[in-house]
Amino acid sequence: MDHVHRIGATAGPAVPAPAYFMVGAVAQYAGAAIAVVLFERMSAPGVALVRVASAGAILTVAYRFPWRGWDRRRWLVVAGFGAALALMNLLYYLAIDRLPLGTATAIEFTGPVAVAAASARSARSVASVALAAGGVLVLADVQWEASAAGVVFALGAAAMWAGYILLGHRVAHDGLGVRGLAVSMLVGSLVIAPFGAGSAVAAFASPELLAVCVLVGLLSNVVPYVLDQIVLRQLSEGAFALLLALLPATAAVVGAVALRQHPTVTEIVGIVCVTVAVAVRPR
Repeated sequence: MDHVHRIGATAGPAVPAPAYFMVGAVAQYAGAAIAVVLFERMSAPGVALVRVASAGAILTVAYRFPWRGWDRRRWLVVAGFGAALALMNLLYYLAIDRLPLGTATAIEFTGPVAVAAASARSARSVASVALAAGGVLVLADVQWEASAAGVVFALGAAAMWAGYILLGHRVAHDGLGVRGLAVSMLVGSLVIAPFGAGSAVAAFASPELLAVCVLVGLLSNVVPYVLDQIVLRQLSEGAFALLLALLPATAAVVGAVALRQHPTVTEIVGIVCVTVAVAVRPR
């Protein structure tokens, strides 16, 4: 996931927007790197479940939810948004359990690139799709024999990210804000509970393990969502999209430093293609 249209908190002091963004980006993929280590003690679905549920609980407590006043349509939008968010997290974790962090993240970025390109009819949209497709083909060709399932899971995460963006627009348009995000996470945790409940029980049997899982939720969900809202208040959508292009590279760097997942030259080419595609995609 784990990323776009994050809904957050109040504006902070006069710190440059890119500084906020990079803190959020590093926190997000540091959380992902910790999650990879946790896979030795819990299943990927179990970690995803505790991550989503804990982040939802934290936001619900921080932003007290008005349980009255929501009609059926709002509940359906929030439920759909939560399902897309949780499944995106689940599939992404299944992917990074099998693929290098930077590679899985680059493949996942085809989701937002496709959404942006579908809404525009221009040479830029064609170029962004071509670059993203080329990058994914390079990465998939490198990783297919090692883990075809990892590639499929990353593409599934990309599809869920596209759904997350589309439904996220509805949540924002309805003025549900961070409370809508909090409830979406709680609903989403119920959606993926059948996949991770058995493994998640292990976290509740160990306070230390539970604390690390909650830390992953804070780093990967809460911190980036809040900081991105501050960034979006300072920058235009186009400038924010350019910053977003740094995420695949950030994931690759975090993977190399924290997990010693050093990309090959071919993988670097694929990641660069996807990064450029995000940068040139239509606004």
